[in-house]
Amino acid sequence: MRISPEIEHCQPGSQGVEDLKAVADNGSTMVLNMGPQHPSTHGVLRVVLELDGEYIVKATPVIGYLHRMHEKMAEIRTCIQYMPNMGRVDYLNPLGWNWAWVGALEKLAGIEVPERAEFIRVITGELNRISSHLVWFGAYILDLGAFTPIMYAFEDREKILDLLQPISGSRLTYSFFRPGGVATDVDAAFLKDTLAFVNHMRNRLPMYRDLVTDNIIFRKRCENVGVISLEMCRKYGATGPVIRGSGRAYDIRKTEPYSIYDRFDYHIPVDENGDAMGRYRVRMAEMAESLNIIEQAVNRIPDGEHIVQKAPKPRWKPPKGEVYFAVEGARGKIGVHLVSNGDKYPYRVKLRSPGFSNLSLFGELAKGHLLQDAVSILGSLDLVIPEIDR
Repeated sequence: MRISPEIEHCQPGSQGVEDLKAVADNGSTMVLNMGPQHPSTHGVLRVVLELDGEYIVKATPVIGYLHRMHEKMAEIRTCIQYMPNMGRVDYLNPLGWNWAWVGALEKLAGIEVPERAEFIRVITGELNRISSHLVWFGAYILDLGAFTPIMYAFEDREKILDLLQPISGSRLTYSFFRPGGVATDVDAAFLKDTLAFVNHMRNRLPMYRDLVTDNIIFRKRCENVGVISLEMCRKYGATGPVIRGSGRAYDIRKTEPYSIYDRFDYHIPVDENGDAMGRYRVRMAEMAESLNIIEQAVNRIPDGEHIVQKAPKPRWKPPKGEVYFAVEGARGKIGVHLVSNGDKYPYRVKLRSPGFSNLSLFGELAKGHLLQDAVSILGSLDLVIPEIDR
């Protein structure tokens, strides 16, 4: 397609947005549906792109193809029966959603969690964060045209699944946390194998750097592409690696401390560039920090109970009240707003999914970029469509 004169000298990104204002009405644009079956949308996400040549004039994400009414389902299930739903909101980081739900119940009912259970939650939660990042890493590089890295990433992810399966009974949609603790205790073999994985993964990260991070082709696809300002993050409520990739060290584990995270020595990775490469670097650094947290937690885990003696039963009635609880998930801030009228069923539940906010900025961000950059930008946001649709 011929590039119109208005866009011929346009620069990708925000600098070219002003040059695109008059393009949409001059008859030179075309509409392209990216998804909902496009492999780089990782699920049923549809993006309606208006293009002038190879340049994006307008991008409109269309969601809802996977809407399962999780929030409404909470009104007809007891608080304990609702637990499996959390593992299906975000299938890559189910333990983050497990934690947000039980944390809200514990805050509402004033339930004290045993020390050992808190350590188990930290260990398993950080393992799940790494496994989520590994899927993102492999799939992102695959979207950009390289196949080999996803094979290494899934090999390492399998080791995490082998650790979590014996204690949770699942390899994907975990329902492991409980109000007052966790479903099962961990043994010495689990702790030993976890430390072995930590050592293994530390030796793998340099390989990932040599294979991908320093690869000039990959860098050209990511550097100075999809630059998100801190103001844009605030405008759309973006959190997680997206806002940290724009220079703000906002992490719920530090800014709104919960559980026992304040006992561990770790830092929050940030990148000042705000581009796709910056968000990539943040997630790679986060895996290293999660390994540090896991190692500390395994070495310091105390003896004791893995759940309170009088843990809530399936038909338990929480006290009347309203509560909000948030945790730091793999994609950002996961929040649960729970309203109880004292019945066994919650009166209302509202779920705050980080992917929804992170995707919301894409329409503004994509303007002026090349079509090929849309794949790089979407991948750098680490979207999981089930948690966006909920």
